[in-house]
Amino acid sequence: MSIKLKTPAEIEKMRIAGKLAAEVLEMIEPYVKPGISTGELDQICYEHIVNVQKAIPANIGYHGFQHTSCISINDVVCHGIPSFDKKLKDGDILNIDVTVIKDGFHGDTSKMYIAGKPTVAGEKLCQVTQESLYEAIKIIKPGIRLKEIGKAIQKYVDKFGFSSVREYCGHGIGEVYHDEPQVLHYDADDGGVILKSGMTFTIEPMVNTGDWRTRTMKDGWTVKTKDHGLSAQYEHTILVTDNGVEVLTLRSNENFPRVIEH
Repeated sequence: MSIKLKTPAEIEKMRIAGKLAAEVLEMIEPYVKPGISTGELDQICYEHIVNVQKAIPANIGYHGFQHTSCISINDVVCHGIPSFDKKLKDGDILNIDVTVIKDGFHGDTSKMYIAGKPTVAGEKLCQVTQESLYEAIKIIKPGIRLKEIGKAIQKYVDKFGFSSVREYCGHGIGEVYHDEPQVLHYDADDGGVILKSGMTFTIEPMVNTGDWRTRTMKDGWTVKTKDHGLSAQYEHTILVTDNGVEVLTLRSNENFPRVIEH
């Protein structure tokens, strides 16, 4: 497995792309309300990336996908297709996932939103999923095995009786959108990969209230929980530094450090 280590110049470009991706998720937050369609939310993201950021929405045209964002509601695990017919209802939980290309480099991130008044189950799932991502980020430093990331996520998620999806994973990222290594979100073999300074990849746990198994809809994109339970996901693009980790897609309203040193 060939994992590309980024140069200082490439890291600087990754920081810029990551900051732009995070900014899209901050920008869209006030629009997430009952009654708005996922198609409208997607359109707002598109206009911001193209007209304000002067960047490229990476998802448009990717394997035939035709939208800026993936918007996944309630039992949709990932790859939800935005639609002007799909309007948010009170209590819906939804993931908005965007990837921005700037200067040839990708910034990939997602977060959960709640339309209107949250349900107890929906709010708890979103909280635990975000915390599981943070648990994984906290341990990252050169010299540890890649599998420690998935192990930390699964250990945390299991405590709450939730499950970590196994069919989808995080990925290396840079000039290439989906690169090596694959970052699994459960305790599994990693092929012996050791983290090194200069690696950049996404961590994006998908957590279900019930069973971890999923099913893909006839559209070929939309992935749902097999048992119709709720699903949540949070994603950050991170950089392994000389003595820890830097979160390249950290949002300004997150109560979490951008840089952790060990």
